[in-house]
Amino acid sequence: MFFPPAYAQSGGAGAGGFGFEQMLPFLLIFVVFYFLLIRPQQKKAKMHREMVSNLRRGDRVVTAGGLIGKVAKAPEGPEVEVELGEGMKVKVIRETISQVVTKSAPPEGSPPPAANEDNKGGGILGGLFKR
Repeated sequence: MFFPPAYAQSGGAGAGGFGFEQMLPFLLIFVVFYFLLIRPQQKKAKMHREMVSNLRRGDRVVTAGGLIGKVAKAPEGPEVEVELGEGMKVKVIRETISQVVTKSAPPEGSPPPAANEDNKGGGILGGLFKR
């Protein structure tokens, strides 16, 4: 025989279970993923939902396809009627509006906008940690 037989050896301290020390790197990776990927994506989706729900007649919008138009009708359903040119109106799905270029004046008797609505600065990381 060229090789001596191998015998099982008893393990040292801590070899009996799956300890917290072995889970720590996975937990740290999840925390980093949450703060750098998941949370900003959820915040952006929430801002988009608010923007789309606050559409009014007269708002200039950009669709996901790149078309620029003015909102002609904004009923409570999933569709919005957008006027692309003089006499050219199309219906688009609310969620496909990617940006509001200019907002129209609020209707008479509506409450004024919130005081902190314009203060959305704070740099790159400032926007991530504000609620």
